[in-house]
Amino acid sequence: MLRPQGDAVDAINPSVELTEAERIDRMRLIRSDNVGPRTFRSLVDHFGSPRAALERLPDLARRGGAQRSGRIYSADEARAELAASRKFGIAWRAPGEDGYAARLAMIDDAPPLLAVRGDTKTLMRPMIAIVGSRNASGAGLKFAGLLARELGEAGFIVISGLARGVDQAAHRASVASGTIAVLAGGHDCIYPPEHGDLLAAILDHAGAAISEMPLGHDPRARDFPRRNRLISGASLGVVVVEAAHRSGSLITARMAAEQGREVFAVPGSPLDPRAAGANDLIKQGATLVTEAADIINAVAPIMERPLMHPVSEPDSEPFESDPQSHDRNQITGLLGPTPISIDDLVRMCGASPAIVRTVLLELELAGKLERHGGGLVSLL
Repeated sequence: MLRPQGDAVDAINPSVELTEAERIDRMRLIRSDNVGPRTFRSLVDHFGSPRAALERLPDLARRGGAQRSGRIYSADEARAELAASRKFGIAWRAPGEDGYAARLAMIDDAPPLLAVRGDTKTLMRPMIAIVGSRNASGAGLKFAGLLARELGEAGFIVISGLARGVDQAAHRASVASGTIAVLAGGHDCIYPPEHGDLLAAILDHAGAAISEMPLGHDPRARDFPRRNRLISGASLGVVVVEAAHRSGSLITARMAAEQGREVFAVPGSPLDPRAAGANDLIKQGATLVTEAADIINAVAPIMERPLMHPVSEPDSEPFESDPQSHDRNQITGLLGPTPISIDDLVRMCGASPAIVRTVLLELELAGKLERHGGGLVSLL
């Protein structure tokens, strides 16, 4: 059975350390209107830095048809947010910095800045996610706790979403060995509120909590799927213990598959609707789990492959400096409320990938485009 050494790390080389000015620029760009993690990455890849991208935002939004420029987060606001975070014990870390989970930095929509509270060394160790039903059965809660405890004893960090049910059982069973809570809201807006004591125990025992949201942000329904991509993205694999059809846990499993992570599922009774989703995952090819060794042995080959992912990549998505109006009209005409892949758009419109990406970026910054997983886009 594989057992990572106590000081084993999931590391991306080379490591970096931002200056305060660079951290402020990153905060300003990601907090500006209509800029999400994917857009942030595209802008920085193309323009070379967050500061240069900030200067181009008004022009790009205007070209996308915005009646007025979106709000750009000011330097003073960014400084105030960073200062308030420090008082709360939060460090904002960028991909490649100590305390930013290495595998999380590799996903397409990795947060440009991650709010980290607790022991940053925990975030550099190999992680397994355990998720499942909020109204889990007693058997499901017991098994989730057993898996978490044995994974912790084997040297893995358990990561989950601090929710009721399976998440709570997994966190509590792995407090002693190290666990990470991924928050849907700000660090001062714990959900559910009664898990404040659990979070305190996690932080008191060399665990950590992470979020991409600012202080004061109360989690909304749409924030939980965003949180789930962090749970799956930071981990080697995701274990689903009891999940009904159309549950948040299945969203996490789907995201894990899209991110190239391993998907595991614990089988349950066909008579229990709480197990229906997990049983379906097994039918679709997820690894069946009846003991921790099933997980540990499955991730052994992944653990043997070092992570080598450059922090700064060459511009893999070039832009056109100024697409022609007929290109914009043609691309916009092919878009609608139903998501379509960017590759299909390129094939259908006959324009170059550079032109298509530029028009999509302009529309997004104008607040007219929504990006979905799997390279899909749609009009708002």
